[in-house]
This record gives sequence, structure tokens and C-alpha cells, in this order.
Amino acid sequence: MIDGVPDDLDETVVRDPRESAAVLLERLVELGWTVAVAESLTGGMVVSSLVDIPGASRAVRGGVVAYATDLKHSVLGVDPALLEAHGAVHPRVARQMARGVRDVLGRDGTPADVGIATTGVAGPEPQDGQPVGTVHIAVSTPLGTRVDSLVIAGDRDRIRREATHIAIRRALAAL
Repeated sequence: MIDGVPDDLDETVVRDPRESAAVLLERLVELGWTVAVAESLTGGMVVSSLVDIPGASRAVRGGVVAYATDLKHSVLGVDPALLEAHGAVHPRVARQMARGVRDVLGRDGTPADVGIATTGVAGPEPQDGQPVGTVHIAVSTPLGTRVDSLVIAGDRDRIRREATHIAIRRALAAL
């Protein structure tokens, strides 16, 4: 159902996304780390999933919904030449969003420890030459940044929900 995601991850994601968010927050608190989220495709669903968990304020710095392409540059610092050349649905855009949100939502000149970013096409129409279901999820930590590019089958709601769940699982895997 989800291209590029191992079957066992797909099963875990679909079964209990709330538990994944709780485990991610628990691990962040153990590390003394903070998390910041930059969302386009998911429109705030990732940060909402995190703040649904009691005690989230111990690790969650906040979220930026940069749905419009120009906000990816003006708020998150995504390279405008990259956006011009490839549009908002590109793995390098996700990477720069994840890195940028760490800085934007850091505190006192110190970036957040983890940045999570989502960009993609939920439909119903293709965007930037990319088909519906194209998703790029980035997780940035002090150890580096990983981007996963996937194709998620389904309608708009399913694509956004699955991308949210996968983003949380990818962040947990990065810790």
C-alpha cells in the first residue's frame, strides 16, 4: 500500500499512531531534546498528534504550517532557486524545511534538537509535476538529516494521515 516503506513499519504505523507519538515524546524527554515541526502536506497534523499527548510541552517547541510555497522560503529558509526549479514537492525541500524549522523554533539562538518536515501531494490533482500520493518526509537531528520519499495510495485523507504517522515513526527511528 505504501511504496518505499517496509511492511513491518506500515503495520505499526497503521495500528496505533497515538502510541508512536507517545513513545517519541517519551524518548525526547529522556534525551532532554526538543522537537519542531514544519508541515505542508499534513497541514498541522504531525504537531497536533504530538500535542494530543499529555506532557507534550516538555519536548514540543511548536509547528509551522507552511502550506504556500513562498512561506517555505520566507519562514523556513528553503532556497528560492530550489523552489523555482523543482517546486515545493521535492526531497531537498523537505530536507531544508526540517533543518529550517529547527532554527526558526529554537530558543535563544539554539536550534531545536529535532526537526520534522512533510511535503507532498494529497490530491486530488498532481502538483509540481508530481503525482497524487508523492510524499517527502524529513527528520533532522544534530547527527544529520534523513529524507524518505514515498508514494502513498489512497484518497486525500488517507495520504495525509499515513504521512503523519510515518513522519512520527521516522522521527522515533532517528533517535
